Amino acid sequence: MTVLKIDSSARLDNSNSRQLTDYLVDQLEDKNVIVRDLVRQPLPQISAEDLMGVHGSLADERDSLQQHLALSEELIDELKTADTVVFGLSMYNFGVPAVLKQWIDYVCRAGITFRYGSDGPEGLTGIKRAYIVTATGGTPVGSPVDFASGYLEWVCKFIGVEEVIHIDASGSKGTPEQVIAQGQQQIDEALNNTVEAV
Repeated sequence: MTVLKIDSSARLDNSNSRQLTDYLVDQLEDKNVIVRDLVRQPLPQISAEDLMGVHGSLADERDSLQQHLALSEELIDELKTADTVVFGLSMYNFGVPAVLKQWIDYVCRAGITFRYGSDGPEGLTGIKRAYIVTATGGTPVGSPVDFASGYLEWVCKFIGVEEVIHIDASGSKGTPEQVIAQGQQQIDEALNNTVEAV
């Protein structure tokens, strides 16, 4: 199994999402882990012109576009190598962190990670499973004002992830210790259910 672990919390210490993604990955057996920390290793800013070029896969030779295309290919290679993706999703102002949105913009590319067919969009990554660990300051995960976890699930399915599993680490669930304990319990249950399904 190859696991791609993606962290996006601006909090480097005592982060609920980081603690739970670490715990989740530790529980997975026989794995090779690729770590993509979008805060410790931020992606470069991209101009509007280069963003359009990346999305259109334009054959333009300007250096800035070639650098962004090379990074996009690197991120997509990491994604396509993985059987399982583990997202640490911190909710900021009811949505996904800007660093995670930037990663999404690099990997959602027509003809490479998805395509449009007669029945609509079809994902091309072939990833078996994604875990989304959503940490919030108090907004309930899955509530009408949670514009983060559902959005990321949609993106996962859009690029071809077969199964998406949510881990609720919202601050509304109690103290940090309670949030971590309940998150670990959800992870244990999810992994047990996965084993049973196999």
